[in-house]
Amino acid sequence: LEYLGRADQQVQLRGFRIELGEVEAALARHDAVRDAAVVVRDERLVAYVAGSGVDSAELRRFVGRDLPEYMVPAVVVELDALPLTVNGKLDRKALPAPDLSTKVSSRTPSTPQEETLARLFAEVLNLERVGVDDGFFDLGGDSIIAIQLVSRARQDGLVISPREVFQHQTVE
Repeated sequence: LEYLGRADQQVQLRGFRIELGEVEAALARHDAVRDAAVVVRDERLVAYVAGSGVDSAELRRFVGRDLPEYMVPAVVVELDALPLTVNGKLDRKALPAPDLSTKVSSRTPSTPQEETLARLFAEVLNLERVGVDDGFFDLGGDSIIAIQLVSRARQDGLVISPREVFQHQTVE
């Protein structure tokens, strides 16, 4: 026997079973979205949407109204159109890797605490740098990564709670 993988689009991510089609359907209900696809990349849900004027933060909030937090995509990538195979089916292998560095603002930290927190944001999110106005969740963060951030911050002498990461989502 040769195992070729699952026939459905169900994945397991951080202990949760997620039906990717359910997330895609929730995304497609938004007025600005024509088509949507969801994949797992680097232990994160990444949504690819084709539409006009899609605001990724708004789309994540929209989907979060109907889906549990663990099913909300960490990253939303807007495309002109989703790539298709010669048979007209979605070509998941042709979906580009998300470039989160384009979402990073240019405003730099002004205090030592902000410098430390910006460095930690960048480390846990696997980014080169993070500006003080950048939203943790807009850059691909989620609840598990938030806990990692809190732990690393404590190691560096900054005491923050996971709740504070959710309430105050920027370095500032």
